[in-house]
Amino acid sequence: MVKAAELEKFEKEFIDRKPNRCSKCKGRLKYLGGGYYQCFDCENTEIDDFGRIKDYIDENGPKPAIVIAENTGVPIDIVNGMLREGRLEIPEGSKVYIQCLSCGCSIRYGRYCPDCIRNKTNNLKGIYFNPEVGEKPKAAPKQDGKMHFLDFDN
Repeated sequence: MVKAAELEKFEKEFIDRKPNRCSKCKGRLKYLGGGYYQCFDCENTEIDDFGRIKDYIDENGPKPAIVIAENTGVPIDIVNGMLREGRLEIPEGSKVYIQCLSCGCSIRYGRYCPDCIRNKTNNLKGIYFNPEVGEKPKAAPKQDGKMHFLDFDN
């Protein structure tokens, strides 16, 4: 089972590995999307780990995480972290899946399976609609979309 500390470690390492300055002129970068960044000054393009993995999968199709890690130079921990974050997903019909952190069943991406998410969500409903806390607010009267002022007697 993956612990919360391991997920925090992934997030820190993932952020630390993102380019923050241009490798040519040390200028600032703007995010273009899909793991690509462009320098404001010299227009050099930089790529992060997600971009490397995305390009590899686009060119070679779905592969096991270890193969992706070896061919892109991205550490396997980062690849696995991207699966847990939902940035990557294991293709349907694969022989290997990751496990739900709660019940251990096989899932394609994320931290929890749909059943565990549903159970956790249902447990939260009890917190928000606890009769000891107070009652649910009444539905507001239907608005006509116009601005209204409160009537105050001065």
